[in-house]
Amino acid sequence: MILMNNLLNLIKNSKVYDSVEPTPLVKAENLSLEFNCSIYLKREDQTLVHSFKIRGAYNKMAHLSKQERAKGVICASAGNHAQGVAYSANKLKLKATIVMPATTPEIKVEAVKRYGAKVILFGDSYSEAGEEAKRLQKQLNLTYIHPFDDELVIAGQGTIALELLNQLPTVTHIFVPVGGGGLLAGILSLIKSEKPSVKVIAVEPEDSNCLQSALKAGKPVELNHVGIFADGVAVKQIGTKTFEIIKGKIDGSITVNNDEISLAIKQIFNETRSLVEPAGALSLAGILKFKDEFKPDDRVVAIVSGANIAFERLQFITERTMLASGKELLLGIKLNEKPGSLKKLLKEVIKKRNITDFSYRKDDADTAEIMVGIQIKDDADAQKFKQNLLKFNYQFEDLSDNDLAITHLRHMAGGGNLNPIVTKNSEEQFIDCAFPERPGALAEFLSKMSGEWNISLFHYRGLGGDTGKVLIGVEVPLDDSLKFNQFIERLNEGGFRAINKTDYRVNQL
Repeated sequence: MILMNNLLNLIKNSKVYDSVEPTPLVKAENLSLEFNCSIYLKREDQTLVHSFKIRGAYNKMAHLSKQERAKGVICASAGNHAQGVAYSANKLKLKATIVMPATTPEIKVEAVKRYGAKVILFGDSYSEAGEEAKRLQKQLNLTYIHPFDDELVIAGQGTIALELLNQLPTVTHIFVPVGGGGLLAGILSLIKSEKPSVKVIAVEPEDSNCLQSALKAGKPVELNHVGIFADGVAVKQIGTKTFEIIKGKIDGSITVNNDEISLAIKQIFNETRSLVEPAGALSLAGILKFKDEFKPDDRVVAIVSGANIAFERLQFITERTMLASGKELLLGIKLNEKPGSLKKLLKEVIKKRNITDFSYRKDDADTAEIMVGIQIKDDADAQKFKQNLLKFNYQFEDLSDNDLAITHLRHMAGGGNLNPIVTKNSEEQFIDCAFPERPGALAEFLSKMSGEWNISLFHYRGLGGDTGKVLIGVEVPLDDSLKFNQFIERLNEGGFRAINKTDYRVNQL
C-alpha cells in the first residue's frame, strides 16, 4: 500500500523539473462565454514529447540506482509513455527497449525511434504489449518502467497539480483523463491534501472504462476488450496502486463516446489552433457533457494530456464532429422513380440548404433511395427540415445516429440500401465487423471466410490507424444459417468484433 505522506513528499521533491518546464494554463475564452463560467486548458500537449507522460517517466528513471541503469530499461506503451521513456533514456544515457502495440500510430513509433530507443511492435493493445514487455524484462534482465502503477511515476504526474495550484489558486474543478490511473492518482494525492474542496472528475471513453468498472466491482477488473480510438488510454485494467489512491478520493467518474471526443478536439482547435489526440481531448469532452452543472464562479480545468495524433485520423474526426455538434442531418429518403422526382425534392425541400453528402441507388422499377447529408443550424432547424419532408409526403429515415450508415453506407456507391438478395435456395446475410488495424489484419479477416460462401458486398474502411471496419454481404444457403452464426462466434473469439446485421434494415421506408 502506498503511504500518502511519502507520495506527497515524492511529488514535492520530484526530479521532473530537471527535464520539464511547467506547462501553460490558458483560458478557453469562447467556452467560458458559452458556459458562463471560467474554463481553462492545462496544456500538457506542449511538453517536449507533447504529452504529460514525460513527467512520470523521467522522475522514475532519474531515481534509478546505478545497477538498475546499467541493465537498461524496458517499457510497454501505446505511444506517449514510450516517448517519455525514450527521451529520458536519451537524456540520462541509458539503453531503452520499447514494446508498442502494432496498432500504434506511426507518428508515435517514429518519435520513439528518433530518441534512439529500440522499438518492438507486438499485439493489438497496451495489455498485450505489456505482457510481452514483462516477458522480455525477465529474459533480458532489464529494468521495467511501468507507465502508471509505480510510486515515482505517480509522483511525477502529480507535479501537474502543484503547477495548477500555483497558476490558479481559485480552481474549483479539475477534469482528468484516465487510462491506467497514474495521472489521476497523482493529481488526487496532491489536490486532496492541499485543497480538498476542489472537485476532481475522471473521464474515460465508453469503450475502455476500466476505472468505472473497478469502482463498481470494488477492485480492479479486466475488461474483455477496449476501444482504441483514444489509444493513449486504451487500458484493460486500472492499476492496483493507482486504484487504491483513486477509490477513496475521486469526486466523480463519467464516460464519453467517440463523437463527443471528436467534438472536444474541434473545440480545443477553435480555442488554441492546436490539434490534440483523442485521449488529449477526453477531459474537455467530459466538461462539455457536464456543462449544465457549473456555476458562474466556477473555475474549471481540463487536462489536455497529449497531442500525438496521426494525421490520417482527421477525416474520421471531422466527419464525426459534424454529427456530434448537431450541424449535420443524415437522412435516407425514398423517391418515386420517374423523371423530375429528384429535381422536385431539391426544389420543394432542400432548396438552398448546403448538401454535405449525396448518394443515389435505384431500388426497384418504381422507387429509388437516396442518402443525403444536410447542414443544419440546430435541433430546431433539423425538425423544421423533417416537417417539410412530411408536408410533401416524402418517406424518410433519420440516420444521424446510425453507426452503420455513418461508417459505411455514406461512403459506398449508391449508399443507403441494404435490402438483401433472396433466392429460393439462399439469403444474403450482412456482417458488421471491427478489428484492430495492423499490417495484414484485413487479409487475416478474409482468410477466415475460407471460401465457404460467395461474397456479394464488401466495404472496408480504415479509421486512421486504430480500427478497421468491414461491412460484408454473404450469400448463405438456407440450410447453412446455423453454420453462419457459428462463424460469427468464431470471429469474435478471434478478436474481431462481429455483429450479424441481417435482420437490420437501414432503410425501412
